[in-house]
Amino acid sequence: MPTREIITEGWNSLVRNRLRSFLTMLGIVWGLVTVVLLLGYGQGVGQSVLSAFMGIGNNVVIMWGGQTSMQAGGERAGKRVRFKYEDVQYIREEVPLVSAVSAEHDDILGFKFNNRMVSVQTKAIQYPYGKMRRLDVEEGRYFEESDFVERRRVLVMGRKAAKKIFGTRPAAGEQVSVNGQSFTVIGVLRNKIQDASNNGPDNENVFLPFETYREITPVRDPGMMVFQASDPAEHEKVIRLVRASLARHHNFDPRDEKAVTMWNTMENVEELNQFSFALQVLLGLIGAMTLGVGGVGVMNIMLVSVTERTREIGLRKALGAKPKNILMQFLLEATVLTFIGGAIGMLLAVVLANVIPPMPLYSEAFKTANHEGDIFLRTSLPVMVSSFVILALVAISSGFYPAMKAARMDPVEALRYD
Repeated sequence: MPTREIITEGWNSLVRNRLRSFLTMLGIVWGLVTVVLLLGYGQGVGQSVLSAFMGIGNNVVIMWGGQTSMQAGGERAGKRVRFKYEDVQYIREEVPLVSAVSAEHDDILGFKFNNRMVSVQTKAIQYPYGKMRRLDVEEGRYFEESDFVERRRVLVMGRKAAKKIFGTRPAAGEQVSVNGQSFTVIGVLRNKIQDASNNGPDNENVFLPFETYREITPVRDPGMMVFQASDPAEHEKVIRLVRASLARHHNFDPRDEKAVTMWNTMENVEELNQFSFALQVLLGLIGAMTLGVGGVGVMNIMLVSVTERTREIGLRKALGAKPKNILMQFLLEATVLTFIGGAIGMLLAVVLANVIPPMPLYSEAFKTANHEGDIFLRTSLPVMVSSFVILALVAISSGFYPAMKAARMDPVEALRYD
């Protein structure tokens, strides 16, 4: 029989048993909706968590001076490694694979506005820092290179820090006193979600040029440095080269990882991607088991169909139908039943994904607008393809046993069946 005729006959069989077919397809519909929504939920969670972590920066490495654990250059182990102001320039010149590097020093400074004094976590930084750490300004402007060269008394504030100092007043353009020096607030950062930080989220920090900070405090050298590889795929090589550069200037063994502590955020990104994938696999398996229950229903209705059509199967075989023809007929009938339910389920899942509101995750903690940082059910192409693959496996699995039973029937016994 031609494939088109087999499909038509399968459809006619479903129409003849409308209630039974409807109840069977209901299990498939429910199962596929579960698969799509669970996979979409897993993808939404993974992307929200990854986006929140990436609030710390675009594939950055943060490093601190440590203590040597190996002898080098005639010096005993246990020497403290403290970064120098010149180290930033050494890295720029000696490691061309570094696209950006910045000094950083964290401090708690007092900010006086009118008669009010507030202590706020402050970061002294250099110009490349903003792009690396995703400091997006919402009001005013970010630093210019001339702010660092001319050592201007300017500040950029996180939104929470600005509110802490100025209350409800707009901060951009205001004057504030820091260590007896008058500073101008030139910008306020966009409220961003940041689930990883060193010394507090950027929303709560104040930023000023490192060169200006050196003039108003006794500090001359950075407490840490931040850098970014030109090619994220080569981040491990870049880290080795940066460590080697620092080792030459601070006289320690470049293999000594305790001499300089590094936080490679790209490793965390890889771990989060693995977590996201594992979560989607787990939820996909749960959805597949739910869809499998619907597959059992398809198997049952096909077994009933095989029993009801035993004489028909015997007649077909007596007229020359081969076992593979009978097998294909019933397998296609099961597939038709499954995919009709699947199509309805897919449509329903898309509708539900667009109707169900975002589920809270970060919006409440970070006070974001438009549910930024929350979990959105996503019916993306990978989710739909994965659901289709699971549906196809269920269709083949549920229809194969009844089809094999029909194909193996003895035509003589089948014609005697009453």
